[in-house]
Amino acid sequence: MRRLRFAVNSLVFLAAMALCTGTAVANSTVNVKLTGTGSNNAGGVYTYPYYLSINGGAPIAVICDTYDNEVVVGETWKAYKTSLLSGLGMFGNELTDYKAAGLIFKSILSGSLSANVGNYAIWGLFSSNAANSSYFGSSGAAAIETEYLALAKTAPNSAFAGLFLYTPIPGTQSWGGTAQEYIGYSPVPEPGSLILFGTGLISLAGVVRRKILKA
Repeated sequence: MRRLRFAVNSLVFLAAMALCTGTAVANSTVNVKLTGTGSNNAGGVYTYPYYLSINGGAPIAVICDTYDNEVVVGETWKAYKTSLLSGLGMFGNELTDYKAAGLIFKSILSGSLSANVGNYAIWGLFSSNAANSSYFGSSGAAAIETEYLALAKTAPNSAFAGLFLYTPIPGTQSWGGTAQEYIGYSPVPEPGSLILFGTGLISLAGVVRRKILKA
């Protein structure tokens, strides 16, 4: 009987969590492998996408925010996976910069920004070397960076839902120095879908409870 009551409480808790639409990503340590890049390149370096295998899974497309660090295909390392707004990224609590980077990345994904210019705009947020590069100056990346920094200051936290960081752990890399940090994106369910899911869990909890009472 105690186990059944615990099951009911767990279902109710899951339902309540499903009805919440926060942007947090659970913090975790993962194993990362760089499996390849796309064909986009500018200023002599590859831009989005980079492909990572996480814990041996199928490669996912991510964008690099670390212009000054180098990686090679096949390299492995450990990383912390956190939400974009966690304040735990490689560049510390630079939330406005991270917000601007997240919005730029979403614009790249939607096709409203080119991968080359958008990636350089992200790099310029965190690297003076990128900001002083010839491509950054000639491509319009500086104007993009300024525009998105302004947008980041007023954008609601919901605008960053689904964005997360893979921040490398120094000393765990299989090659060279500390690996690059990457921003990833995983679409979150629409609020309506979450409400339906949560309602279903609550209904299921009610059925289980009725069965317990009958017993």
